Amino acid sequence: MMLLRYLSQIGRYFLMLKDMFNRPVKWSVMKQLILKEVDDLIIDSLGIVCFISFFVGGVVAIQTALNLTNPLIPRYLIGFATRQSVILEFAPTFISIIMAGKMGSFITSSIGTMRVTEQIDALEVMGVNSLNYLVFPKIVALLLYPFVIGIAMFLGIFGGYLAGVYGGFTTETEFVNGIQVEFIPFHITYAFIKTLVFAFILATIPSFHGYYMKGGALEVGKASTVSFVWTSVVIILMNYILTQILLS
Repeated sequence: MMLLRYLSQIGRYFLMLKDMFNRPVKWSVMKQLILKEVDDLIIDSLGIVCFISFFVGGVVAIQTALNLTNPLIPRYLIGFATRQSVILEFAPTFISIIMAGKMGSFITSSIGTMRVTEQIDALEVMGVNSLNYLVFPKIVALLLYPFVIGIAMFLGIFGGYLAGVYGGFTTETEFVNGIQVEFIPFHITYAFIKTLVFAFILATIPSFHGYYMKGGALEVGKASTVSFVWTSVVIILMNYILTQILLS
């Protein structure tokens, strides 16, 4: 029975994606909705992303330095390990899971509240495609999500540089050399491909849980928790699948 329920929910999710493109809202209205979502989802997330990226980059550099106890191991590996950790996993995946909590709960609770207060029913009565009105602007706004991850990459490496150099673990020349050594440009492409997939997941799964929730104010909180769990699970699964496809 549980398997059937999960399959039913997955089917409903893909039907939601299909219905989202029916009867699109006129562009003059959609433009305002997209700009509002960019402000709510992208601009409002920059602060916490910058803060976490900077300090986690510093922690990666310090932990790498403290584990390089053998004097034969070159110190430039601190910069190398910081770059690889931040670009490949920390910035795209770790930040996306944090955003599943911040963005995801915001999306689910805002749409869920509209469901509880019957605002979605009012939109349908007025002949507006509520899925197109509520979900589509979020997907378009999150096309800017790679911009956020790009900032996270830069600040993570910069935080590692400051922690490594000014903490006395390595020299500036060694750290910069470590950042440059054996650099593979495709790793950046791989990170941004993952980021776009995660952006789509961040926009649609929380919207799904908010749109189809039933009950009152208490259920809005429960839906936010469930949406965070499932968004995180799907992000981790897609991370594994994309890594297997793109890097193996």
